[in-house]
Amino acid sequence: MKRDRMQAEDQNGRLSLTMIAEGLLVGVAAGVTALLYRLSLGYAGKLLEKILQFLYAHPIWTPGWLAVLVLLALAVGFLMKREPLIAGGGIPQAEAEIEGTLLGRWMRVIPAKFGGGFLCILGGLSMGRCGPSIQLGAMAGQGVSRLLKRGERKERSLMACGAGAGLAATFHAPLAGMIFAVEELYKGGDMPAFISVLTATAAAAFSSITFIGNAPIFQFGLTSALPQSYYWMLLPLGILVGAAGAFYSRAMLTAQSLYKKAGFLDETGRMLTVFLTAGVFAAVLPKVLGSGGWLIASLTNGEMLLGEVALLLVMKFLFSALCFGSGAPGGNIFPLLTLGAMLGAAFSMIGSGLFGLDPVYLNNFVLLAMAGLFTAVLRTPVTAVVLLFEMSGLVSQLLSLCIVCLTAYIVSELLFPKPMNQILLERYLAGGQKDALQEKA
Repeated sequence: MKRDRMQAEDQNGRLSLTMIAEGLLVGVAAGVTALLYRLSLGYAGKLLEKILQFLYAHPIWTPGWLAVLVLLALAVGFLMKREPLIAGGGIPQAEAEIEGTLLGRWMRVIPAKFGGGFLCILGGLSMGRCGPSIQLGAMAGQGVSRLLKRGERKERSLMACGAGAGLAATFHAPLAGMIFAVEELYKGGDMPAFISVLTATAAAAFSSITFIGNAPIFQFGLTSALPQSYYWMLLPLGILVGAAGAFYSRAMLTAQSLYKKAGFLDETGRMLTVFLTAGVFAAVLPKVLGSGGWLIASLTNGEMLLGEVALLLVMKFLFSALCFGSGAPGGNIFPLLTLGAMLGAAFSMIGSGLFGLDPVYLNNFVLLAMAGLFTAVLRTPVTAVVLLFEMSGLVSQLLSLCIVCLTAYIVSELLFPKPMNQILLERYLAGGQKDALQEKA
């Protein structure tokens, strides 16, 4: 009896070591893949910025840029027709594969997603890198599994590792990557699987910071933690972003449905619509283009007044909905965080006028609203708290983050019971693989 128990413990120990080794391999593969995607999108964003500066100085070349946007739209439409799984951000696709209800091909998805995402950011579409990085990480996990000739169940586990690693690498957030994989993607995992996911996310984050440093994604200039005398404002902020998250989810899903009703628009037609709209914004309101990183920086540097924040909030939301519904390959989490930042800034500015809130705490409310809106849309409050904590490096915000995120979660559940990603997944599975998923995360 004792010998049998010792043999079982030895087998479990070897199994755990094997899973750690596999998680490490997947983490490096997914981390490098997500890192290269992040760098490519960063290059596309910088190139777009130079193009916009040139157009501002030489507006006569604007028609030429519109012609280039048409070519970009045709290229992205072609990629979407060849590989429908690259549509949107990719989180529901990854979730479906991990659940075993979808079978993708990593050798086709990865290059097509890379190319489509690069062209969308170059064109100025309101998209981010998080959702695609999660899908790319999952595909990297699938690739490792098939190269090692693992079975179906093991492949699903390694894909969950890769998905969490993709999030960890793109945001320097290994804990958030692990929690997201468990909270959102791989709900049925056991303890060895969690250890494997943790190994993968740590390896991915290490791979990322080795090449591009360990600086937080958002370097907010917070003078101090929010005083307890202002904590009463966290509840109305949580209610606001919770309601905004429910409205955002309903609006994005409606935008997707409207594109579907316009039956004359195939993938190419939808891409022409959004790329040419981006061309118009390039001429009249370029700040709404791209994922929104420069908007967040401008907000936290105190460079905007309430009127401009309100205008950009509305226009960024409308442009994001247009991009979302089109199914273009790109994520919506970073644009979502941008909208949350603007909501938090507007809330703080109004609070300063009405209740005497010290303007020095504007950045605190920017960060809190970002986490709250993330929670309200994705319904992953633990991931939101940990992610924004890791992205900002600010431990002083943990309690206030928890209060806002929990409030936002409750409000969004009451107003819009199903998470947006769940509805997208259901639509996708009901429509079949040829009906490309229109999700951005």
